[in-house]
Amino acid sequence: MKTKIILFTSIVFILFSSCEDVLDRPQLSSANDDTYWVNENNVRLFMNEYYPYLFVGYNVNWGVNYTPITGYTFSDDVMTAAKQKNFDVSIPASVGSSAPPTSTTYTDFPAWLANYTGPTWNFYWVRKSNLMIDRVESRMSTILNEEQKAHWIGVAKFFRSMYYSTLVQTFGDVPYYDRLILDNELDELYKDRTPRDVVMDAVYDDFKYALENVRVNDGEQSVNRYIVAGYASRLMLIEGTWQKYHYNNTARAQKFLQFAKEASEFLMNSGKYDIVTDFRSLFGSEDLKGNKDCILFRHYSSAKLVTHSVASNSNLNESMAIGANLALLKAFTCSDGKTWQNSTLSNANKFDLANLVKTRDPRFEATFFYKPRMQAVSSAIYATKFISREGTSYEGVNLPAKFTSTNNTNDYPVIRYSEILLNWIEAKAELATLGGAAVTQPDINLSINKIRNRPLDAEAIARGVSKTKAMELTAITDSYDPARDSDVPPLIWEIRRERRMEFFLEHSRIADLRRWKKIGYMNGTTHPDILKSIWIDIPAELPGLLTASNKGKVSVIKENGTRVIYDGTNNSDMVGYFSPAGVVDRDPFENIAGVNVYLAPVGLNQITDYETRGYTLKQTRGWGE
Repeated sequence: MKTKIILFTSIVFILFSSCEDVLDRPQLSSANDDTYWVNENNVRLFMNEYYPYLFVGYNVNWGVNYTPITGYTFSDDVMTAAKQKNFDVSIPASVGSSAPPTSTTYTDFPAWLANYTGPTWNFYWVRKSNLMIDRVESRMSTILNEEQKAHWIGVAKFFRSMYYSTLVQTFGDVPYYDRLILDNELDELYKDRTPRDVVMDAVYDDFKYALENVRVNDGEQSVNRYIVAGYASRLMLIEGTWQKYHYNNTARAQKFLQFAKEASEFLMNSGKYDIVTDFRSLFGSEDLKGNKDCILFRHYSSAKLVTHSVASNSNLNESMAIGANLALLKAFTCSDGKTWQNSTLSNANKFDLANLVKTRDPRFEATFFYKPRMQAVSSAIYATKFISREGTSYEGVNLPAKFTSTNNTNDYPVIRYSEILLNWIEAKAELATLGGAAVTQPDINLSINKIRNRPLDAEAIARGVSKTKAMELTAITDSYDPARDSDVPPLIWEIRRERRMEFFLEHSRIADLRRWKKIGYMNGTTHPDILKSIWIDIPAELPGLLTASNKGKVSVIKENGTRVIYDGTNNSDMVGYFSPAGVVDRDPFENIAGVNVYLAPVGLNQITDYETRGYTLKQTRGWGE
């Protein structure tokens, strides 16, 4: 399959790209397009190009864009050892292709907005979907039967709706195209933005069509109705909560949240999926085929020359520039099912690694190494979520080749059943605030408690880890978490906590903050716990840090907020919350005139390109105003 994907990608670029630097090969004549649409297999090959860009997984080789650890490192979960990464607060020259909106210029897919600083104004994938729909309808009416046509149009609409969802999440209003636009249709090529609501209504309709017409089974690792439902669950939840929290539009919030709920229930009622795998094995497994926790996964194989490097970033040997902060650590539920402030467990209010491993939800131990590491330069806590237990058993010494360089072969669960359950319970809880039925204890049992009851592996058990007590709905009161935002109901607050524990370093956190209108959590002045990490006794746990070369660099923050910096003589005082001396909050990003941190601006080159041709492209709302 990989050979087919590579070969056909080249064919597609030659056939349909107008950009000379995409491939250094001559253009084929238009007759190739006329003779291509002759059988269903060619249609399948045409769609294969989407897979490595929409379903990135661990990427391949040294590729790190949109991968765990390296691609999702901008949120209130993580810190760096220096100044925190800033928001973009200026309008860039360009945000991708400066050609017309239907240009086929190739760029990487922006993959759920994880890289907040690099949105792309590019409509290649929209054009590709529209081209396929056009060809199936106009040239294959006597070649494909009705079921085949409906399936492939459904697949094209599914991919189109995924990409448009991403564009809308990035820019808000964007030009919408539901058909193939010709080069001489300048009024269409250079039309202004289509309102967000119009675009997302079309996305809604595309998902509905795909859920009715895409095949239930089209072969291993091919888009099917369950995969469509999985992404509908995710993307409709995003839009529903965006409509609620940003626009206070109850009717539209209900529309999309109801769809998210229904798409989730399609998967839940199918009997195909379950929570049966320990947390660490979901990410360190060499083969996720047949795993009921996975709706879609990306497989890696050294024999097929498809490998990655993400596990090498988790092997305890490589330096980790970003690390978990105290805000994240405090979010982990204690194993008695309570917050750390209310837990009855011994030392539940201690934030050193030894106590965190013993007292917290099992996802903590499965996500982090159980001892402080010097290689975790920003936080002393090393994330090992994306490598097998075997990979960390060497503690960074004498590592087998498969845990180094680009030799990694563990699979990635692209979309997991646990996400569907959390999307479902969140959609139900949000609908309940808008007049829908109240969430019940059986609902909690089907979702959060099913996830909490996932198996533990032998290593976790040996460390004293135990499953977190089941959530009891009657216990989720106003006093359950004293740190709760007053504008968030207690149950929704706890559902958000479950997401934070479940998806650390995956696709979710920054997108969640944006849709909930909670970007302010990334302000270190008002949320100082994002600028410090575990409680550590450096002389006892990391004595190698206390060297002459580290004078003025190593520091801890005491309980009273005082920072103590290592000066070469105060070893015994180096006990407190780990926070390197160079840690500085990011620049202000809220309440800045002419800046909208929730949506990206369009580049000046795009606006100028429109103007030179006599058309107008409006800037993103909130930018430059």
